[in-house]
Amino acid sequence: MGKPIFIRDLPTEDRPRERLLKHGADKLSNQEILSILIGSGSKNDPVQLLADRILMHFEGIKLLRDATVEELIAIKGIGTAKSLNILAAIELGKRISSYKAVDVYIIRSPEDGANYVMEEMRNLAQEHFVALFLNTKNQIIHRQTLFIGSLNASIVHPRELFREAVKRSAASVLVCHNHPSGDPTPSQEDILITKRLVESGKIIGIEVIDHLVIGNERFVSLKQKGYL
Repeated sequence: MGKPIFIRDLPTEDRPRERLLKHGADKLSNQEILSILIGSGSKNDPVQLLADRILMHFEGIKLLRDATVEELIAIKGIGTAKSLNILAAIELGKRISSYKAVDVYIIRSPEDGANYVMEEMRNLAQEHFVALFLNTKNQIIHRQTLFIGSLNASIVHPRELFREAVKRSAASVLVCHNHPSGDPTPSQEDILITKRLVESGKIIGIEVIDHLVIGNERFVSLKQKGYL
């Protein structure tokens, strides 16, 4: 094995920080971004090697999204301080990704609803049942996760949904849940839940305008499928 190459041994223009400054963050590789977050290597291991170990351990960056301190510390050369830097960056990325501007968001189509929740829901490891409560202008006035876990008709009870809808003075509700498999094809249970909620909404006078099943960058509208 050859002698390890440290950042200080690289030409100035090839060092991650200098490349970030000159070319922008979007031009950096995953290894270079991690190298900047880690900050420094050890006596025998260059920072680039530590970054490579992290990427190998998590098979790229997708699984890194749910990394824990314990997992990171277990990687040779990654101590508590480096782990915390990485976790803080991951959390900041999540918050930026899920941030919604204070401007009113209006639901005009199933695509609008899917776009509103997609980034936050498409990579969830468990099923989340989320309700978007709307006013008479179809503006979102509140968003709430009502259930987490495998959904069935006994768990997703209309009273939980419509209690919150009445509390928020909502005119209508759009419900959605994710399929961790990434495949948004509705199950028979999804269809049953939808029909139950729609019928309950008619009795109460609060319309369920759609039920979206969220996959990985794909979604299915049960309204478009004819189940509402």
